[in-house]
Amino acid sequence: MALKQVSSNKCFEGFQKVFEHDSAELKCKMKFGIYLPPKAETGKCPVLYWLSGLTCTEQNFITKAAFQQAAAEHSLIVVAPDTSPRGCSIEGEDESWDFGTGAGFYVDATEDPWKTNYRMYSYIKDELPKLINANFPTDPERMSIFGHSMGGHGALILALKNPGKYKSVSAFAPICNPIQCQWGKKALGGYLGPDASKWEAYDATQLVKSYSGARLDILIDQGKDDQFLSAGQLLPDNFIAACTERKIPVVFRLQQAGYDHSYYFIASFINDHIKHHAKYLNA
Repeated sequence: MALKQVSSNKCFEGFQKVFEHDSAELKCKMKFGIYLPPKAETGKCPVLYWLSGLTCTEQNFITKAAFQQAAAEHSLIVVAPDTSPRGCSIEGEDESWDFGTGAGFYVDATEDPWKTNYRMYSYIKDELPKLINANFPTDPERMSIFGHSMGGHGALILALKNPGKYKSVSAFAPICNPIQCQWGKKALGGYLGPDASKWEAYDATQLVKSYSGARLDILIDQGKDDQFLSAGQLLPDNFIAACTERKIPVVFRLQQAGYDHSYYFIASFINDHIKHHAKYLNA
């Protein structure tokens, strides 16, 4: 599959690049950011996938998170895809910020008119890794995933639904229990239809209750002054309770007052997450 380079910038002796390609899964052009550490010049590196939140593109993480130095030090390739299909000419796709464009929710839609293009789950799980492994010096056996907000939800469900695929998982302020919050009800109802039992397949709190795969060491950071935490959109307590019941290790760090839902919060703790993943990817 042809890749078109959109930009390339040297960064901590590696390169931060952006590419565009035609997605077979989403039936539109898609962009992704990829950081290639210095070691990628001479050998294969593990890959860490980042999933961004509502309204984001591939740009938010690569320009705001300040992850590149740690990725260079730990020799990790970091891939940051877009958050939804773009420009599909679907009626209503640009009407609201929390559904449609920029809000793919990392599910495979089953409802018209979304089901043809809105297949972000399969895009992240299958198409994108195949593309990355075919075009860059990766070690396909060493792959991990993390994300923020809607992307934190995406990272958790991808790890829980595909035991052993990812060596590790972490999240910043993830939407932990979407079937119980307004963001989730709107997105899952729109993409998957009114039968709420079908939504459970994309809910980390529900998935963890039946998880029986390889051991997962989960790291979650949450800001104490996150406006969406207090609004009941994230519901981490429900996820922690489910993990505790199933004896699945989760490190949940409620960061002190002042930390919110922004990339300032992410940048403050991104190095800890890169180290968390490097521990498993470089083992």
